Amino acid sequence: MAKPVGRITRGTTGVNRLRRVDRWIAAQPAARVPGCLVVDLGYGASATTSLELHERLARGNPDVEVLGLEIDPERVALATAELAAARAAGPERYGRAIAADARVAFARGGFEVPAARRPHVIRAMNVLRQYDEAEVAGHWATMLARLAPGGLLVEGTSNEVGRVASWVALDAGGPRSLTIALKVDELGTEPCPAPSVVAERLPKALIHRNVPGERIHALLVDLDRAWATHAPLADLSATQRWVAAVGALRAGGWPVAGGPARWRLGELTLAWSAVAPA
Repeated sequence: MAKPVGRITRGTTGVNRLRRVDRWIAAQPAARVPGCLVVDLGYGASATTSLELHERLARGNPDVEVLGLEIDPERVALATAELAAARAAGPERYGRAIAADARVAFARGGFEVPAARRPHVIRAMNVLRQYDEAEVAGHWATMLARLAPGGLLVEGTSNEVGRVASWVALDAGGPRSLTIALKVDELGTEPCPAPSVVAERLPKALIHRNVPGERIHALLVDLDRAWATHAPLADLSATQRWVAAVGALRAGGWPVAGGPARWRLGELTLAWSAVAPA
């Protein structure tokens, strides 16, 4: 086997770290294709996030298949052993227990995405964060070339407990959207004083662009302002305050996608062109 493309990451992972991006992926058409193959690229030092990904996607697509890929063969061996233990535990609710017939597997691989067939979705979270910004476009292109027609690449970053996250969604034409996802009832408290806390967890293509003159900086400034403006709604709930703030962004001209049903989840999705590096 050829050497996998990429470098071994730190491997930090944890229960529910990627629940926000999983929930978003589950709503995408690419994840609902019959016989859908989803690659969890760089799943880390345990099988946790891959098992959780399968559990969440299978609720809407029972035929979904998840393939976890890691460069380190020791991580592949460990995840495979954890998978066997999870199968033995039976189909309990939490992702470390999984039905015996669930389509989950682990293999060695990197950005070249070795698989028997082209995946419909590639999730690459907390991987490119450890690379230089100049490397991002090349790795995006490598992964996109492996997607099935109509496929989706989701690449981004989350904090260790999954309460602050953002990701870029890409298809064959390149980046199409940026999503910010926050646990909004923690905003206003340390260490999350305002929505712009996500600046620390922006995708690699944007994280160094949060400076005056860049679109992503303008977005975060406007988001913090809208959040502050709607502070009186905090007496009702943080969710209502967030929905109002996101609605204000749309009214102000930002190309915000979706509606309150998604916004209530702490999400903000908008066209990539609105935040792409200047």
